[in-house]
Amino acid sequence: MEHEHIAVFVRDYDASKRFYEEILAPLGLVKLLDWPDNRRVYFGKLGEPSSLWLVESELGGRLELTLPAEDAGAVHSFHNTAIAAGGRSLAEPDDGVARILDFDGNSLEAVYRGGEAAALRPAAA
Repeated sequence: MEHEHIAVFVRDYDASKRFYEEILAPLGLVKLLDWPDNRRVYFGKLGEPSSLWLVESELGGRLELTLPAEDAGAVHSFHNTAIAAGGRSLAEPDDGVARILDFDGNSLEAVYRGGEAAALRPAAA
């Protein structure tokens, strides 16, 4: 399933931008556009259509988001980076999954499905 973008609402744009820059890097997501006047920053993978928008809003803390990881090492790196940056662990890296809370209470999870994901893909024609 492809998506255009996902908006993550946060209460403090500056603090959250720094936090997300750090924790998204192990998953290959980088800052693509920063719009400080409108309290928004966009993260994604260069050349790919979807992105994650960080938006300052009173609605912060109401999201649960799961992001794919390239391998189990990226899941561990995501978790360790998030904890070092001030996030709170909800699930230690185990079986390719780690979950943290950001400063606002948004739940972020990194998942590596490995061979399981490959088995779910349709066979080539």
